[in-house]
Amino acid sequence: MSSPAVPSASRRTVLRGAALAGAAGLCASACTGGKEGGSATPTAPVDLGAKGEVPVGGARLYREQKLVVAQTAEGEYKAFSAVCTHAGCVVDKVEDGKVTCPCHGSVFDAATGKVLQGPAGAPLPSVPVKADGGKLIAGPAA
Repeated sequence: MSSPAVPSASRRTVLRGAALAGAAGLCASACTGGKEGGSATPTAPVDLGAKGEVPVGGARLYREQKLVVAQTAEGEYKAFSAVCTHAGCVVDKVEDGKVTCPCHGSVFDAATGKVLQGPAGAPLPSVPVKADGGKLIAGPAA
């Protein structure tokens, strides 16, 4: 007894499938942009270094720590997560009091974390921060 004939895929079909799979993987990678897993806010105190690194009336991005710190008035600091609330990308710049996300263009106020331009709909999460002996400490117990 002979087995029924099973159609085999042509070379063109196999190559087309491989190309589509590669394109899908590329899109998945590009669509996650600057996503870097982990918590959006510190789970332990983080030493950010000298408090003088944050100018009065300005803000600084601490990309490795995923934090943005603003000094709204002399000695008054506010910190926010640098993880965009839209898609979880880490913001990439702080200029003119605005925090910008590279993935989809969301813009936040550096002093309040408030959304200035979407697609993000929620503000950046606030993180406790304090000046301690000339250093900035952010996170729990700060």
